[in-house]
Amino acid sequence: MSQEQKLDLLQAGKLSAKQLRELLTPLQRVDPRVIIGPQLGEDATVLDFGSKYLVVTTDPVTFATDRIGWYVVHVNANDIAVMGATPCWFFTTLLLPEQGTTFAMVDTIMTEIRQTCDEFGISVSGGHTEITTGLQRPIIVGQMIGEVDKKDLIRKTSLQVGDKILLTQGLAIEGTALLAREKRDLLQSHLSVEQIDQAEQFLFHPGISVVKAARIATSSGDIHSMHDPTEGGLVAGLHELAVASGKGLRVFAERVPIFPETQAICRCLQIDPLRLIASGALLIGASAQTVEKVAAALKREGIPVEEIAEVVPANDGMQIESGGATLPLIPPDRDEIAKVFES
Repeated sequence: MSQEQKLDLLQAGKLSAKQLRELLTPLQRVDPRVIIGPQLGEDATVLDFGSKYLVVTTDPVTFATDRIGWYVVHVNANDIAVMGATPCWFFTTLLLPEQGTTFAMVDTIMTEIRQTCDEFGISVSGGHTEITTGLQRPIIVGQMIGEVDKKDLIRKTSLQVGDKILLTQGLAIEGTALLAREKRDLLQSHLSVEQIDQAEQFLFHPGISVVKAARIATSSGDIHSMHDPTEGGLVAGLHELAVASGKGLRVFAERVPIFPETQAICRCLQIDPLRLIASGALLIGASAQTVEKVAAALKREGIPVEEIAEVVPANDGMQIESGGATLPLIPPDRDEIAKVFES
């Protein structure tokens, strides 16, 4: 990256894959107990703690303003679950604006955190709360620590040529709910009240948690990799999965399930659902021999699932088949939702 490019002002949203790679590449693993460190495509860090691995992640909630205490627990628990681990301990930093913050607001957020952690058997173990100058809305950052037996760790580097990629639930669940909740005024001239109300409830039905789906998958078949696609949506998630494993992908766009509400909102806002923030979906890399068994186990528990891609050699690259054409799978520079929030 040139010096001029480095001086360019960055846009809202996650850094691009190219920028992240440049920042992370110089980092050295000094402590040998760091089994998986910071790298593109990984959901969490893995630390060797004797008989078990500790799995550690951190994730903020930046676009949402509603139910952020509930929200932050789920997005961090997802990152732990996709490594095959059990979420155990939760920490949070809560930054609140000077204007409009009341004790009742803080109490509500803390209650959401406690109740959501209780649902998973997670211990709220610490954090920090303050009123911060310069903020227009609350910002919350979570950190989750989980643990896993060493033999049960799911590593993205284990993805193998010939594996099949499953997608649970559907596309852009989180993005659909966020846009319905935060941009109702913008949508109501194009969508019915019923459509917007239904989309708002996507946070809870089908929901943004993948913890249950991850547990079912790991207990039902030969799982080589799992990933929680978030910012940048399905396209970014698939690209991250391929980069982390050093493999190629062939993706079949027609097989990707998209909710009617998602289609309607994306059409109204002129954004791409394939590149819209996607918590609630789980990408599962399963061996070809057990993929049907894994899919059947998920469906028995009421979790919809579709086979949307296959793993190919790295030399074959990352491709997506859509409308009879085969195109390169190029990760977005930023999530589609960022475009909406800045307009």
